[in-house]
Amino acid sequence: MPGQNLTNSEWYILDSLWEQSPMTVMELAAAMEGRVGWAKSTTLTVLSRMEAKGLIRCCVQGRSKQCWPAVERRQAARQETRSFLDRVYRGSVGLMLSAMTDSRELSREEIAQLYDILRRAEEET
Repeated sequence: MPGQNLTNSEWYILDSLWEQSPMTVMELAAAMEGRVGWAKSTTLTVLSRMEAKGLIRCCVQGRSKQCWPAVERRQAARQETRSFLDRVYRGSVGLMLSAMTDSRELSREEIAQLYDILRRAEEET
């Protein structure tokens, strides 16, 4: 998945597969209908594209086609975070944190979590 950003549609599918794998195509179609209102044909189209991109793996078992995620949630989240940071904040973590703290009041718990994250990062360098 290097350098490859996920579309919202791909996130919906992968999110379902990260929660429960494997899933059949019919289970995914039902999940997407309930979650985002997609017709079965839309789900099939997205699945086909994702399989071609190597984002999911599918195989026929009996009368159904089973699908698994081919990327880890953590890997995808890291890639999306980097892409977002580069696009919106020109790669600056400081600008992003400044925007987050300016836009709303952080709770003491959120501030403590940020301190913990920064302490761990400092220890690792």
